Parts: sequence; C-alpha cells; structure tokens
Amino acid sequence: MKNAAAMLDCPNPNCQAANPEENKFCHKCRTRLVQQYLWAIADVAAYQPGSLLGDRFLYKGSQIFLDTKPALPSINSSELPAHFLPYLRLSPLRLHVPQVYEWLPTAHPDSGLLLLDYAPIWVPFSEDKADLKFAEGSAPLFPQLLEAWQSANPLRQLNWLWQMANLWQPLSSEQVVSSLLDVELLRVEGGILRLLELRSDATQAPISLSALGKIWLQWSETAKPEIATRIRQISQQLIQGQIHNAEQITERLDEAIAQIGQVYTRKIQVATLTDQGPTRQRNEDACYPQSGTKIQNPAIPLVIVCDGIGGHQGGDVASNLAIEAIEQRMKVLKPKALDPITLTVELEKAACSANDQISQRNDSEQRHDRQRMGTTLVMGLMRDYELYVTHIGDSRAYWITRWGCHQITLDDDVASREVRLGYSAYRQALQQPSAGSLVQALGMGSSNLLYPTVQRFIVDEDSIFLFCSDGLSDNDRVETCWDTEILPILDGKADLTTVSRRLVEIANTLNGYDNATVGLLQCQMEVAQPTPHLS
Repeated sequence: MKNAAAMLDCPNPNCQAANPEENKFCHKCRTRLVQQYLWAIADVAAYQPGSLLGDRFLYKGSQIFLDTKPALPSINSSELPAHFLPYLRLSPLRLHVPQVYEWLPTAHPDSGLLLLDYAPIWVPFSEDKADLKFAEGSAPLFPQLLEAWQSANPLRQLNWLWQMANLWQPLSSEQVVSSLLDVELLRVEGGILRLLELRSDATQAPISLSALGKIWLQWSETAKPEIATRIRQISQQLIQGQIHNAEQITERLDEAIAQIGQVYTRKIQVATLTDQGPTRQRNEDACYPQSGTKIQNPAIPLVIVCDGIGGHQGGDVASNLAIEAIEQRMKVLKPKALDPITLTVELEKAACSANDQISQRNDSEQRHDRQRMGTTLVMGLMRDYELYVTHIGDSRAYWITRWGCHQITLDDDVASREVRLGYSAYRQALQQPSAGSLVQALGMGSSNLLYPTVQRFIVDEDSIFLFCSDGLSDNDRVETCWDTEILPILDGKADLTTVSRRLVEIANTLNGYDNATVGLLQCQMEVAQPTPHLS
C-alpha cells in the first residue's frame, strides 16, 4: 500500500493513458472515463486517503475506494468467504443490494476487504454537479430513508415500505434481513430504496415480522396524514402477529397505493428504432411498436425488444414470431382489470406462448440443437403507477431518473448464473470463455423448462425506461452515455425520436458489430386531485 496521485487509466485498450480523476474524457483519445467508486466492507483504520491498494484501488476516505484501472479484470481468483456469499445470491436484487466488485484477502483469512459496486454512493454525472467530498464522517452517500421520510409525498412513503416488504423474504432466506431494520443502511435514491451493505442476522432463528412493525409504527408518527392511520394499522397487525408473511404486507400496501395512486395523472410516450448495423447482412432484431414509431398515451403502454438467435438459420424469423405472439396476446389481456399476481402470471404465459410458437416452428422444420432459431425478450408494460418488466436472455431494461441510471434486468448468461448460484463474483465469472453464452432464450425448448422473469416496480417520479438489445448495451455504452443522451428528455431538452436515433448511432459507431434496437418509454407524473385520507 502506497500513496499515489489520483490518476485514472483510460478504459480504451489502445490508449490507457493516465488522466486526472476529475476528467470526464481521456485527454488523449477522448474516450469517456469510468469513475468506479466502491464501498469497502472492512476496518479501514489502517488506510489513509491517497494510499493505493494493490497498485490499483485508491482510498478516498470514508470507506470509499476508486478503481484506477477499471478496464482490467479482477485481480483475485480465490473463493469468496462464506459470510459474503449473500451478496452473490442476491444479485437479481442489485437495484437494492450492492454487489461484489473485488475481494482482497488480509491477514485474517476469514475476513478480508470486500469492495462493493452499486452501493448508494452519490457520484456527480454532469458538469454542473458539485465535486465529490470525501472528508471523514461525510461520505458522499444518498440520504438515509429517515432523513427523506417527512418531506416525501404519500405515494413515495408507501413505495419505500412496499420495497421493504418485497425484500423481506429474499433477505430472510439469506439470513441478512436485519439489514432492513438498521436505519443507517436504508438509503433512498428518489423513490428507489437502496441498502448500503448487508448485515448478518445475529441469530439462526428467523427474525419476526413484529420487528418490522415496531419500526414502521415509529415512522407512522411522521408519515403524511393521508396514510398515517393505514401505516399504523399495518404496523399493529405486524406486532400482534395478525400478518403472517411478507406477501400479506404487500397486499395491504398495494391496496393503499392503489388509492393514493389515483390522484396522479400520467403522460406516457413510447418510441422505438431498430437498425441492421454497419456489418450485419440482415437485421435479426425486432421491436414493438414498429420501428420508427412514436406514440403518446397509447391505450396499452407496451414496449418489446427481441434479439434473434440463429443467424442465417432464422434469428429474424424467431424475433418477429415472438413480437407477433405477444402482441396478439396483449390485445385481449385487458391489464387494468387484473390484480398484480394475475397480471404477472399472464405476462409469464405470454412469454411461454411466444416460446411455443417458435419451438413448434423449429420442430416442424426439424431444427435441432444449434440449428434451432430463438430470440431474447425484454418487455415493459406500464399500468398506471406500475411498470412490469418481462425478461429472457441478454437484452436489457434500464431505469433512468434525475438521480441515476440502473440496469433492472439480469442477463440470462453463464456469468450471471455463476454469481446467482454463489460460485464466483461477476468480474471473476466474466473471465470464463463461455461467460456470455446464454442459458435460456425463447424457442430453444419446452416452456416447462423456461423461466421468464417478471418484475414489478412502483413508479413515483418522472422516469425514462430504456429497453435495448446487446448491440447497444455491450461495453457499457448505456452506462457511459445515459446522462448526456437520455437524461435531457426529463427536462424537455430532447425528444424520444431524436434520442432513439442517437442511441442507435452510438451502438453503430462505438460497437458496430451487431444489430441495434432501442425502445424508450417515458412516464411524466402530475398530481391531478387532492390526496384522500386512508382510514
């Protein structure tokens, strides 16, 4: 460990010039620099700001390190200690739970220094933001939930509780649910609840939901008057054991959110664009609505992106078959008439229906193994204040707000599976030769063996949702351009059609080896009527 100036290597493998930390672009080749700030789980008393760990990780103070060589692979191939494994197995929840970036052994073999990515560190993303401050005791973190609680509107307060309820069971299964009871760890990025780190439960016995009720009962005293009584009722039911599981909490919160959500009006816009790209002979991507479309307030706000698999064997056929199958099913679905569980099941069935049509086509043409055509799927359905995201494969969905950009789908590839099963950290898994190989896609087999992911999000602020194929998402293109290219939409400084074209241009010029497809869904929210008091 040694002291070093804050110099950041250019991620361009043909450049790798050293740059001052404050630079946004490489001074030599103008590549966008990656500022990877990491939260440390360790006793950091031995580290001084400015010291360099492993000739790579610069200590900034306040438990935060900067990776000065972010383009390089992981430097550690050893197994992660068992008490850190929940971070891996909870990787599908990375919107809320930070993820393992690097683990460095120390003199204590059972501990080590764990560096976490996706921690709630506030990183300025445009030129007009203040510089990061790393003075001891004032780490640049998103605010604690309780710091933002009283000023939040009723929908957001209920949304935070709803997210806690949905996190209860997966965190409980990993014996880290006490993380939800530590107010120091509960951070908020606008409407998104984020954990600073995970804390292991002190006992092997399951933690009772009454502990959650006691915290919420305290919070009900400063909740908005319109919902205070309802939160108090739910809290008392938890304490008295009248609510037996997290699903029942969610049901009660859903009822409250449905009533509060009625006071908002929403302006929805969708736009899509797909392009063959500069090197491919055909476009195997497909999208819904039709490419080049821009629609305001559609009857069913739906965006679909599919990336065909099979090359000349029929990837384009598979992607278009999937779009047609899902479109037909959604036309008769009537989403607003369904409860959340039923709608989730119907979206799974829609994915399976598309899978069956492609599989039947494969079988009728006697396609086997690698000859079978298939497709990825990422689909977003907006229903009032809810977004439902259905996903199979490695096409992605991103959620952009004024606070940040988050990938909200997890690729169905070998590397992500290794992480989810607790076998290795993601950056280690990426070094495998088959890391990017898909583990499931539509059309490859029976729907009995298909596991589509359907996620439900409560949207309580103006948002942009980007759905795209890997022609754009490869090489972190979205992460490095969202603030300059997509964020201006929220301030009325750009429109969806122009941004769609710009994103395809970025895909073609900076990646350029694949088809590129983008679907944008914008949600603008306004309060239209007084908020009712819930009894």
